[in-house]
Amino acid sequence: MSAKLTVRRARRGLAAVVILAVTTAILPFPALAAPSRADIEAQFQNWVKGDLWPQAKKNGISQDTLQAAFAGVSLDWDLTDLAPPGFPPPKAQKQTQAEFSSPAPYFAEARLQRLADTGRGLTAQYAPVLKRVEKTYGVPGSILLAIWGRETGFGAAKMPNPAIEVLATKAFMSTRKDMFLTELIAALQILQHGDITPDAFRSSAAGALGQPQFMPTSYFKYAVDFDGDGRRDIWRSVPDTLASIANFLVQKGWQRGRGWGYEVTIPIDVSCAQEGPDLAKPIARWAGVGIARIGGKAFPADEIKAAGMMLVPAGRDGPEFIVTPNFYVIKEYNNSDLYALFIGNLADRIAYGSGAFQGAWGDVGKMLRSDVAGMQKALQAKGYDVGGTDGLPGYKTRRSIGQWQEKAGMKPTCYPDETLLGKI
Repeated sequence: MSAKLTVRRARRGLAAVVILAVTTAILPFPALAAPSRADIEAQFQNWVKGDLWPQAKKNGISQDTLQAAFAGVSLDWDLTDLAPPGFPPPKAQKQTQAEFSSPAPYFAEARLQRLADTGRGLTAQYAPVLKRVEKTYGVPGSILLAIWGRETGFGAAKMPNPAIEVLATKAFMSTRKDMFLTELIAALQILQHGDITPDAFRSSAAGALGQPQFMPTSYFKYAVDFDGDGRRDIWRSVPDTLASIANFLVQKGWQRGRGWGYEVTIPIDVSCAQEGPDLAKPIARWAGVGIARIGGKAFPADEIKAAGMMLVPAGRDGPEFIVTPNFYVIKEYNNSDLYALFIGNLADRIAYGSGAFQGAWGDVGKMLRSDVAGMQKALQAKGYDVGGTDGLPGYKTRRSIGQWQEKAGMKPTCYPDETLLGKI
């Protein structure tokens, strides 16, 4: 072979090596495979031993309690809001779905009647307990029964999940790890205290415990031993359950001797843009502008000088109310106007045999959350306090819409609808 041929072949080989190197450099590296579930389970077990145990120990939890609590516990991959390590972060939920259909289905008559019938039977069955709880805390038994019925069907709903498994999964790999770590430590303290055994320690898929559906930190604040057996047993004891709900409401500000509110009619010339707990007036002043109870009943004499608040949860297209501060205490249990109205209506059915609200829920709610959020941002830019731009029309948003409508020379409806798009 000639020297020239050898040189040419060497140059071609070198060129090929250079081309391969350049091509490799500009091509993306293959993505690393996400860890398997087995890998993450192993990380979880290491986390329990290396991270959780030191924090548990600092909070008075023994190694025996921790071992008993975690016996057979593994990650629950069926829970929501999980963010496993090494996996892509969960996508943010789009706010373009129609969120606000008519509230009417929330107040399904068959369900309310069924709960009320059961509640009236339990009123008789637990009359001595309810009387003692009412005397101690000042919360009407009908309110306690309504919450008990709404939360767990008077204890009939079985808690499907081992509480430690739920809380530990969420503390290890949810989108709210810090919050659930706090709840997990509190749950371990419950076991340390001996109020419940690990095998009976059940919760909802969100980690809520027992018949009142308390989170573990709420358990320590509000659960009470009312039957005197030395344990705060909100899983199996009806007296403990009822008294714990009452204690929660009292600590949140329940006013003894007052109910939750009244369904009313608001004259058309009285602006609906006056609702909210920060705009309370003596009920006599609301009555003085023509607001009247449904059915023509007078407001109770002992209530007429007390504070009341306008509530129009669907604006002018739904039932209207004057509520007491106790309505907003009920909302501390679940921060929803509809939830608190459900409890109030169910309590009235149990106590008085009353029925559905007489005002009809209009077909409100054809809006997209993104559109409502756009209205909120526009109103906020104009100086209105809408209570946040989350696309949820709470009382501050409803009130701001009504105030803007009045300023624009419109009859206030106090609820977002498509006719307002592009105008606000």
